[in-house]
Amino acid sequence: MTERVNVGEAIARLLEEHDVNSIYGVISIHNLPIADAVGRREKIRFVAARGEAGAVTMADAHARFKGLGVALTSTGAGAGNAVGSLIEAMNAASPVLHLTGQVEREYLDRDASFIHETKDQLTFLRASSKAAFRITSPDNAIGVIREAIRVATTVPMGPVSVELPIDVQAAEIDLPLNLSPVKAMQLPAVDETQVQLLVDQIKQAKRPVFWIGGGALNSVDEIKAIADLGIPVVSSTHGRGILPDAHPRSLGAFHNSAKVEELLKNADLLAVVGSRLRSNETKTYSVQFPENIIQIDANPVAQQRNYKIRHFICSDAKDILSRSLIQLNGVSKVDADYDQAIVDAKNAAVDALRKQLDQYALICDHLRAALPEDGIFVRDITMSGSTWGSRLFPVQAPNRNIHSLAGAIGLGLAHAIGTSIANPDKKVVGLVGDGGLMLGIGEIATMAQENTDMVLMIMNDGGYGVMRGIQNNYFGGRQYFNELHTPDYQKLGESMGVKSWKVGSADEFKIAIKEAVDFNGPAVIELVMHSIGPLSFAGPPQKKLY
Repeated sequence: MTERVNVGEAIARLLEEHDVNSIYGVISIHNLPIADAVGRREKIRFVAARGEAGAVTMADAHARFKGLGVALTSTGAGAGNAVGSLIEAMNAASPVLHLTGQVEREYLDRDASFIHETKDQLTFLRASSKAAFRITSPDNAIGVIREAIRVATTVPMGPVSVELPIDVQAAEIDLPLNLSPVKAMQLPAVDETQVQLLVDQIKQAKRPVFWIGGGALNSVDEIKAIADLGIPVVSSTHGRGILPDAHPRSLGAFHNSAKVEELLKNADLLAVVGSRLRSNETKTYSVQFPENIIQIDANPVAQQRNYKIRHFICSDAKDILSRSLIQLNGVSKVDADYDQAIVDAKNAAVDALRKQLDQYALICDHLRAALPEDGIFVRDITMSGSTWGSRLFPVQAPNRNIHSLAGAIGLGLAHAIGTSIANPDKKVVGLVGDGGLMLGIGEIATMAQENTDMVLMIMNDGGYGVMRGIQNNYFGGRQYFNELHTPDYQKLGESMGVKSWKVGSADEFKIAIKEAVDFNGPAVIELVMHSIGPLSFAGPPQKKLY
């Protein structure tokens, strides 16, 4: 006999079959049938975020490690609260399934003042997601959600939103016989002529450089083999650790350093693999590249997106690199003079940044010494995150330096929580600024309630330090609207039941971070920047605008 269940339970069972072990959400009258099924079945952990933005951001972080993140939000304003986080997941190409409620079908799009109703919700979800679906037939619900998962996990990956009217969720259906996991559509293998093109270009080049991004995250062995040929590798911040920083030909994310820019300009081949060449990493596309550029990207619309490209190859990075390396077996591009130039460029970049950072370079050192090698560093968009966090902090494997790709502040805490829940066997350290933290400060309660094994570092300078630097550099030192009232974050953490410290020097931080990392559970360290000293930073390098 066919089993009868409501749509909410069918969805819960579908997610179980897809090995979803955590859902991040905020319960509401417009999503309770799904939440109730998850609770009754006790097979999926429900993480109660304090806001929809936090829920989707946690799911985004989870997806970066587990291949699919799931968020559950309410309707109207609740769904609207998630938009900024959906935009971040789009930028990060995170496969997120965003399930959101909707009013009863009878009242859809009627402007009937139904509770939680908003005008044209599907349109703003489409604008902020890779795709968005509305389910109007209960019998069609599982098929649509399976398609949403397929779309989210197909390259280029991204968040997919699904509207579920409350009467659809509550409707009874025959439990579909097929709840099996759907698979992402696979890119076709690249043509052999394209492989040969890349091989020939590498063989002919005297001073080649590879620039890698997040699209190469699954190509660790291949990128190392490229570097071992004698080729230096520059990384986007998202791609850090694909080639370990310890590798002698890793230039890390020092793409805006003078000697690294010189290497790029003087190269006779630049291979860009899975990188968007973002504006903040190319000085608003003004960094000079050689004429001979090969761009490898799984997304065909990347062709000629930012720079004039000589050869564009639409391919999965691992496919073309592995096949090219077979033909490059026995080839060596090692050149002692070039290797020395690579080392000199990296050392000059590190030395310049350490001089700029002063005491904050020591804080970076102390954090690296305290955090286990397999620990994960998650950073918000804040001065420390954009200076020592993005470049100086050593990273030896991919996905150990997580951050916002959209460049928005306020996501770091939720990203750290999702990262911690997705990696219960690893220590996580989240770095936030006081300004950004205030956008989602309620998630400290989530961190405590879920007993996440993480340390939250709060860089407190009483305002928007990046804006102070920009105003100082470009607006004659005039300072407006960047001072913020802040609480005592140590006391705030303690009031949440979280073990907390406050430090005012690098030496004090050295002791506190070791104790916090050794502690099993959530912890807060407030760093009082006015006591530690100034941090010089005026935003990402860019063309002169002001």
